[in-house]
Amino acid sequence: MKSYVFSIGLFFFMIGFSEEKTFAASIENRQAPISFQITLQNWEAVNHILQKKSTFTVIDVETGKSFEVQRRAGSRHADVQPITKKDTKIMKEIYDGRWSWRRKAVLILANDSLIPASMHGMPHGAGALQNGFPGHFCIHFPGSTTHRSGKADLSHHVMILKAAGKIDDYFTSLQAEQLINVFLVTIKNQDQKLAEKISISNQKKWKQKLNNIEQIEAIQWSLPQTTNKETRYSLVTQIPVEIKMFIKERGAVKTNLVFTLMRTSPLSPWKVNIDPLLSSIN
Repeated sequence: MKSYVFSIGLFFFMIGFSEEKTFAASIENRQAPISFQITLQNWEAVNHILQKKSTFTVIDVETGKSFEVQRRAGSRHADVQPITKKDTKIMKEIYDGRWSWRRKAVLILANDSLIPASMHGMPHGAGALQNGFPGHFCIHFPGSTTHRSGKADLSHHVMILKAAGKIDDYFTSLQAEQLINVFLVTIKNQDQKLAEKISISNQKKWKQKLNNIEQIEAIQWSLPQTTNKETRYSLVTQIPVEIKMFIKERGAVKTNLVFTLMRTSPLSPWKVNIDPLLSSIN
């Protein structure tokens, strides 16, 4: 595999989503021109591109940090491992020094193209490389499913679209009950910038308060069954949600919240008032 080294601050280029989604790259020992074309590809195609035992580069969209991995297994998504201890160290830095199930938007550099994807940062299962990484982690693409459920993972889906620069269009297309699910996914992944895109609040300095939700370790929720007819033409709707979460320095919290969602017209995107969640955190 060609050798590529990425470094923030040396070579910048936009990938088409928002200004904070810019990452930097510096290329050394380049043997051929690289197009940097971002191509959204489904798992069936990626499964052939990233064959087992192949190596490729993972680039974190938020930080621009990159590391090398090898695909070891995986039939419904890619099970991969960092190649060296240095790669493991970089990956752990991306997760703020703690292994986590949080999904992150990434780009995969392979075959002269960048493929949008989503990874989590939790070692699990078996590992075969001498890399200081106790197991493997998973990378998902459009059409990927989990091994256990055989279903697509919403958290990964959101992060794939973020990596592809298509997240704003996706947010605009969501019905109210879908938006609630996606909002809670952004909180679970501790992605405040995405959460802010679909949130409103009556509280002062609510964006600053939203950052405090980084203390949430895990969040689960259940929604009542609703139909699109109920909200098809409405401008305001309320959705009750049962939430279970673990907050540092407080422990486990279980609560029932009622979220109010609003929009300016039947053709406008929904926004969720997050005051109930902010109050429960405080």
